Amino acid sequence: MPALTLASESPRRLALLAQAGIVPDRVCAAGIDETPRPGELPRDYALRLAAEKAEFVINSFGISGGLVLAADTVVACGRRILPKAVDKIAVEACLNMLSGRRHMVLTAVAVAAPGGFTRRRVVATRVSFRRLNAEEIAVYIASGEGVGKAGGYAIQGRAECFVQALNGPYSNVVGLPLSATVTLLRGCGYSFPC
Repeated sequence: MPALTLASESPRRLALLAQAGIVPDRVCAAGIDETPRPGELPRDYALRLAAEKAEFVINSFGISGGLVLAADTVVACGRRILPKAVDKIAVEACLNMLSGRRHMVLTAVAVAAPGGFTRRRVVATRVSFRRLNAEEIAVYIASGEGVGKAGGYAIQGRAECFVQALNGPYSNVVGLPLSATVTLLRGCGYSFPC
């Protein structure tokens, strides 16, 4: 079985893989510029970043064999890409935008195989937030949970109580759609009991 490198230091992605019985042989940070290009649509943006993360890890860490798994999660309101919230002000802006609205969480998964071949897939989950009041937003901001998260929230934490409806894989919103990831890995020759 080929060695597997995870191109992400996200503890959530590592935990999700462990749920499926997958333990990467190596975990490497993918330090790329994540600035959206002018006019770039959310789906294209997620696909580009996942592929660039895999390529960065291959080139930076000299990986010549095995598989490299990379992913990128994007929260989108219509065509607008919400940022990874860098601070509490960004978390507040995201939550105010998402309050009482539906949005999409798109995660692109890329598996790079030897020979330069990369399989990619995007999984979408539609999330509906109930209307949030100022106190709820302030309490969530104070928790610090949304900092560093796409769209300014973590569904696997306190923000789950904001969700009215979810259409699509829950694991996708956490950061890695397990079914799609398992399918891509198996298609590249990585077998494991699930």
